[in-house]
Amino acid sequence: MVSQETTGAAPRQAPALADAIVELLNSRPHATPLTPDTLADPEIAERILRPFREPALPPPSEGDIAQLRRLRDSLVDVVSQPGAEAAKAAWADVNETTATTAFRHVFDGDGRVALLQVSGPPVVGAVVRAVAELVAQGQFSRIRVCANADCSHAFYDTTRSRTQRWHSYEMCGNRTNVAAYRARARRSV
Repeated sequence: MVSQETTGAAPRQAPALADAIVELLNSRPHATPLTPDTLADPEIAERILRPFREPALPPPSEGDIAQLRRLRDSLVDVVSQPGAEAAKAAWADVNETTATTAFRHVFDGDGRVALLQVSGPPVVGAVVRAVAELVAQGQFSRIRVCANADCSHAFYDTTRSRTQRWHSYEMCGNRTNVAAYRARARRSV
């Protein structure tokens, strides 16, 4: 789990599922200079996808990775879109991307229920289940994209007020604030 220091409080931690989703979102090309698509590198992709894969299963196929990229990009749109209408359109893209992934409920005699994937690539299904679990827990809305346009790194907001804007205040927040101060100072001279 990734933790973040908060002033005068114990560090808060992101749920493991959220960390895995954030790492998947950050596998996309982003930032300045542009980072590569790390799902293209089999070794890095294996590390990123480990939380979503059963060890006994073969690695995802190129088609599975392509569908995972579409899902990843749709999820980035969900977390980076301000406003309800844009989010609805982004969620519609997620639904379209995952339309071939289906699950069924399996009940046992002890009162437990499990969700079993019956179609679609297993790794995509595992990502869908992780997102669904985070949404159901009210935690998915804490996944954000850094407000620094040159960065756009995904992160999990661990603040109590859910107002974190930058993935790192030291890197992006401070730079943004200093740039804004200098711009105001130039205008006032």
